[in-house]
Amino acid sequence: MPDIDIDFADKRRDEVVNYVRQKYGEDRVAQIITFGTMAARAAIRDAGRALGLPYAFCDQVAKLVPAPPTPVKNLGQALDAVEEMRTMYATNPDAKKLIDAAKKLEGVARHASVHACGIIISAEPLTDVVALQRSPQNENSVITQFEQGIVEKLGLLKMDFLGLRNLTIIEEALRLVQESTGELVNISNIPLNDAQTFEVLQNGDTVGVFQFESAGMRRYLKELKPTEFEDVVAMVALYRPGPMELIPDYINRKYGREEVKLLHPMLAPILGKTYGIGIYQEQMMRIARDLAGYTLAEADTLRKAIGKKIKALLDEQEGKLINGMIANGINEKIARKIWELFPPFAKYGFNRSHSVCYGLIGYQTAYLKAHYPIEFMTALFNSESDDVERIAFLIDEAKKHGVLVLPPDINESAVSFAPQGTSIRFGLQAIKNVGAAVVEAIIAERQAGGPYVDLEDFLTRVKHKDINKKSIESLTKAGVFDSFKLERGKVLANMDEILRYSQTMKKNEVSNQNNLFGTVYSKSVLNLRDAEPISKKDKLNWEKELLGLYISDHPLSEHKAQLVQYKVKSIRDLLLLDQKDQQKHRIAGVVTGVKKITTKAGKPMAFARIEDANESIEAIVFTETLARNPNLWTENKLIVAEGKLSAKDTEMKFICEGAVELI
Repeated sequence: MPDIDIDFADKRRDEVVNYVRQKYGEDRVAQIITFGTMAARAAIRDAGRALGLPYAFCDQVAKLVPAPPTPVKNLGQALDAVEEMRTMYATNPDAKKLIDAAKKLEGVARHASVHACGIIISAEPLTDVVALQRSPQNENSVITQFEQGIVEKLGLLKMDFLGLRNLTIIEEALRLVQESTGELVNISNIPLNDAQTFEVLQNGDTVGVFQFESAGMRRYLKELKPTEFEDVVAMVALYRPGPMELIPDYINRKYGREEVKLLHPMLAPILGKTYGIGIYQEQMMRIARDLAGYTLAEADTLRKAIGKKIKALLDEQEGKLINGMIANGINEKIARKIWELFPPFAKYGFNRSHSVCYGLIGYQTAYLKAHYPIEFMTALFNSESDDVERIAFLIDEAKKHGVLVLPPDINESAVSFAPQGTSIRFGLQAIKNVGAAVVEAIIAERQAGGPYVDLEDFLTRVKHKDINKKSIESLTKAGVFDSFKLERGKVLANMDEILRYSQTMKKNEVSNQNNLFGTVYSKSVLNLRDAEPISKKDKLNWEKELLGLYISDHPLSEHKAQLVQYKVKSIRDLLLLDQKDQQKHRIAGVVTGVKKITTKAGKPMAFARIEDANESIEAIVFTETLARNPNLWTENKLIVAEGKLSAKDTEMKFICEGAVELI
């Protein structure tokens, strides 16, 4: 049976699975099992546990195996590549025993789980066709005992129901557009020649645009300056290792800087749209059909034969294709040259139907960004709300487009991020220590009784059991009561009085419910004494603590003159440098995390995360640097650090050679 992949909005994938079960029958639909195997490090740790060896020793040996991505694929290769591991294996009997046992376990199935997207559908009850079992993660879910390769060989239909976050973003953006403007946008009917959309693509302004966000893709889009949907489709197919080499040719041919040469006139309708460059598998299949008389099924066999590089099958197909072209009146010499196009074509060829689908989703997200930027960015924020670093990056992107992201507010915030005029407002649920039930109670009461007038009104009306010291402190520190013209320091200094008042209101409600006549038993007044205002530094630290990032400002903004004096480079600019750059650079930022370790020589060193207004980087602080000023390397310290770039393990790191505190 064919393998069919379909993308759905990721938050609604379960609806599709349930629909299929209802349509075809619970006994004919199942998810597919997948097996987790033991990787090298896991095999060492599991073998050590079984052998009763100390965990610290096993961990030490396991960490000698290079972490992916590296060319080292197994323990045998690790022994060849890592001298320290080889020495330990040769000199330490426990290490030899441990590694030998781990070698036998490596690659063995360790546990079963459910395939992320695979679903099988049968024409008859699955119990007649395949062994089944309960899912290890969910007793109510049935899965196959055979993995996908065997299931397909049994002749069952395997469909991949993929959850695609970008479809959720589109759905959410369209809902927000309707709510804020009343406009009902049918995303399936948008024009595919929209000038504003192509302007977004031509400028490489594609943060949040599906398939077109990476730095390399944005650079090529600026060069290509796409003018039609066909360009979008081609870029999805070309921007992959291998075919990427063809992008400059595609651009040059589009603008007439390079001649389009075709081996035969019959290739013009097939390769014309892609300027004579073979990009899609369907083009290869059509050449076989139109020029050599293949049926579509035979053309697909040709595609598979070349893709899998089966020599006997290749030789057979070569003769068949050339003879077919000759029979169709094509010169043998030309026919052989056309055949020579096929092996690289098959290697690079991408599925056009896939490229069109993904290109369309990319175009749709670009359209929403061009025409409805507030709603689109809001949907993007909500889809990425679990990733604080990504949210910080997106807020910076919003600012570049003149869109302000406002802090949470008791009378303006929804549950999640929401449009507010030409700005985006933080949702109450983003605040740590404030549970979903409290947020729902706050918003439900506000919708029922109107905006809250002041803190007393809020405490009188919201009597949820989780309105306690922790939640009120968190709401205050996040600034949700600022619109009451109430200084945060004053609220925090009067916390005992606020809690007393809240408890009284809750007791009154219980008493009134039990009292036939609804008499209020006691009248309470909220009296707040004056207190010292909170410093800007504390406010920013609270934003970072409770929202995960600085909203109203950044601690560095007060030190602009010093940053100029120190000749500081932004972390974003630093990360754009060539990985081989060995110049010394200075960066500034807040220390947001520190992990101190002891080296094999018994000396301390640290790994610190430094974050400026837009980006962060991990700094490696070796023993000598750490010893010069150990107190500097603590969370929330504002520092200027000097050092060099290192691209170890594919992630850019900063080797710190010195640092000072910004005061």
